[in-house]
Amino acid sequence: MAAATRTHTYTTDMAALGFCGQWFILSCDTKFTAIHTKKARETFVFDCSTAEKRPKNTKTDSNSDGGASEETGNDKVLAFAVSPSGKLVALTDDSKRLVLFSCEDSWKLISVRWVVRRCTSLVFSRAEDEVLVADKSGDVYSFSVASPQREGELKMGHLSMVLAVTMSPNDKFVITADRDEKIRVSHLRSPYNIQSFCLGHRQFVSALLVPSGHPHWLLSGSGDGTMKLWDYESGRRLQSWDLKESEETLSSEGDEEKKPTVCRIISSPGGRHVAVQCERQSVVQFFSVDQEQLVERCSLSLPLCPLDVTFDPDGRLWVLMDSNDAPLQTYTHTQDSWQRDAESPELSRVTEALKPHWETLEASARSGFSFDHLQKGNFDNVTLYLQKKQQRLEEQQEKRKKSEQKPNGTKKSKKETPSS
Repeated sequence: MAAATRTHTYTTDMAALGFCGQWFILSCDTKFTAIHTKKARETFVFDCSTAEKRPKNTKTDSNSDGGASEETGNDKVLAFAVSPSGKLVALTDDSKRLVLFSCEDSWKLISVRWVVRRCTSLVFSRAEDEVLVADKSGDVYSFSVASPQREGELKMGHLSMVLAVTMSPNDKFVITADRDEKIRVSHLRSPYNIQSFCLGHRQFVSALLVPSGHPHWLLSGSGDGTMKLWDYESGRRLQSWDLKESEETLSSEGDEEKKPTVCRIISSPGGRHVAVQCERQSVVQFFSVDQEQLVERCSLSLPLCPLDVTFDPDGRLWVLMDSNDAPLQTYTHTQDSWQRDAESPELSRVTEALKPHWETLEASARSGFSFDHLQKGNFDNVTLYLQKKQQRLEEQQEKRKKSEQKPNGTKKSKKETPSS
């Protein structure tokens, strides 16, 4: 059984996990690593820094992406996606490569193509005939899988950065979310035909998921600290949760409470469990379906803030943390809670294979990627204007006083009278 489609959204300089069938996959810095959890297979490592370089005369060599600074990236993996069958993987890096692999018993590089701008998210269609790639300028391109050398085709665009893209299970709709709090549901074959908008978030939308087993539902996470459940075809909001931890305190004196940013929403195979990870929180929250609604069940407290989380095909939760002692941990659902596995052959095999790459992983963890730069601030323009106006008036008064005090300056302030 293949793991559910996994898409990472704007994970610049951060480590990210996933499963492709029984292959455990990890993207970290410039490297993409795959380790088979069940059989003795050679570890697959693809290093973007040694990959094919872009020809100088390709279309993307023009300054369409903001000048020469965009021409040379650092080859760091930005996002990856696994196809629904678990037989294909696509990744993109900050040197604007789009790399396609096949992966069953062994890994094979299918193609290296070039995107116009740095990408933020990508997803396979259910038919696995195309990969949709969203970029930082707000455009979404379609790249053929059947014709792996064909250039991408522009499908649609937003007015702001697209942070997440997913598709309905029947390939009828493409769902995109942007920095301006909007979730748009468009017809895939005619993207100019918009089915609905899912509106209600107050900050950028950072995560989207159509949960397994519920093809008409959409889960969205945001920088406003909430997760929402939608009927995406109608745009109707069904439920909403505030994910702020109860013990969270004010970020500083006089400041508003800092809302956690939802950075991952994932569902287990079959859709029995939904896990939500928030940035800089050491708690993973779990939901399940009960009588056709989503119900918050429990939370898992971790010793450190996780770098990433994912489900394997057996429904176990894998957690990656910035820890020398136990960088990888697995958890199994038992009764009404998630319990850490003491040890397992799969975990031992993956941990051993990752040891040569741990130094790179540590550097990636220390880079400290944050969604903070996407937050929109609230500015009181009226107060600022009045303050500047008062400052100008005080400066003018001070200038008049100095002018009047000069001996050969303006008229005398008091008319002299003749002596008697």
